[in-house]
Amino acid sequence: MRLLLSWPRVALAVLLAAVLAFLLPYEGLAPGERHTGERLAPPGTQPEPVPPPEVPADVPADVPAGFFTGSDAAGVRRIAEVEKWLGGAPLTVGHTYLPGDRWSNIEGHPALFEPWARWKEERPGRLFVLNVPLLDRNEEGLGDAEVRAGLRRGAAGEFDRHFRTLGERLVEHRLAEAVLVLGWEMNGTTYAHRCGPDPERWKAYWRRVVSVLREVPGQRFRFDFTPSRGTDAVAWPRCYPGDDVVDIVGLDAYDQPEGLSFEEQVTEPYGLAFHARFAAAHGKPVSFPEWGLFRNGDNPAYVRGMLDWFARHRPVYQTFTDYCPHGVWACADNPVSGEVVRGALGAGSASGRS
Repeated sequence: MRLLLSWPRVALAVLLAAVLAFLLPYEGLAPGERHTGERLAPPGTQPEPVPPPEVPADVPADVPAGFFTGSDAAGVRRIAEVEKWLGGAPLTVGHTYLPGDRWSNIEGHPALFEPWARWKEERPGRLFVLNVPLLDRNEEGLGDAEVRAGLRRGAAGEFDRHFRTLGERLVEHRLAEAVLVLGWEMNGTTYAHRCGPDPERWKAYWRRVVSVLREVPGQRFRFDFTPSRGTDAVAWPRCYPGDDVVDIVGLDAYDQPEGLSFEEQVTEPYGLAFHARFAAAHGKPVSFPEWGLFRNGDNPAYVRGMLDWFARHRPVYQTFTDYCPHGVWACADNPVSGEVVRGALGAGSASGRS
């Protein structure tokens, strides 16, 4: 980058914009095609909010909260806008995703890491969470045979160098304490890094990736094992790689399928209650890297249920996915749920007074 400092300022800006557009396409950084709805709606376009009939318990101040509002520098800037919407309540979790299209992107880039590093340094206690794909071409619908072959190659160490580079770049960019969500939603079918075609090889591959990253000088990473709620394509405990390589047991918990109440989301097989019991049995804290509305529209009962769940189970962190159809700040479709979120996380709540 030193060679670029003598260029005219405009030329440098154009070049950086082009690099970001090539390396970090917004849609490619969203949490997967299963969850992507329409693009981010402009902030401030919501209709007048309707007060909900009841407000959930305040989320405790020591439960770090975040909103996923985009992965690039613009996403970092939007965090401050969400904080204003919350009445000044601070968000302490910055959550983003590495593109899974090619190995060079899975290795990470300064254009992605540096804005998050600066955000983290601006206020003590902020937490950086990074979702890390385990295979390239991660959202290209690879068949089971290709996935099985990729898992076999990864478990044999063929991809070690990519994860070593990732770890070194995170440390270099002052993100050595990152929480890394490796191979998220592995129990589903959305991603090439899914577990179903070969659970034993998948677990061996996870273990190898963790060992490579732990060898990086200066790292203090924590590793978050995060399936999606419910059975999905495979029972997610079959994918659990072992207590020695997992620090946090996460869960992505969207309001789906259609017609399923929050109470049923708690009690369903491999649902919220099972997740809490599983983590406790393994001596691990819980997290919720992704949650939000989905198949049941503007559903304040779901939002109240999730926020009360956080108050009871004290996750390491929780991140609300904020784009349509999931969101409440940048999506005009869910005003009642938005008021529930503001009531629990806003400046007047216990969490907002931290």
